[in-house]
Amino acid sequence: MSIEVKGELDLSGVPDMKPGMTPADRKAIWLQVSDMTEPEFDAMMAENKARQVNVPEQGSKAPDFNLDVLERENGRTGEKISLSSLRGKPVGLIFGSYT
Repeated sequence: MSIEVKGELDLSGVPDMKPGMTPADRKAIWLQVSDMTEPEFDAMMAENKARQVNVPEQGSKAPDFNLDVLERENGRTGEKISLSSLRGKPVGLIFGSYT
């Protein structure tokens, strides 16, 4: 699902998102600034809520996963590394695109 803004976007009547806003306030703003219908918004929120059960709690053990090992010049090496193989060592994860 994506949001597409067509033409000029008039935000003069849209309040700023602020801490302490109710979910209904946030929903109203989202529906004002997007081309989503209310049922599409509700479906998106239900999907997000369902995914939250898989999010680890702060301070809990991170789930194990495997990543490709990369070389500076040639990209993927064909090797994999797992988070569990780095247990006890500092690990920094950077998410993003470098293309």
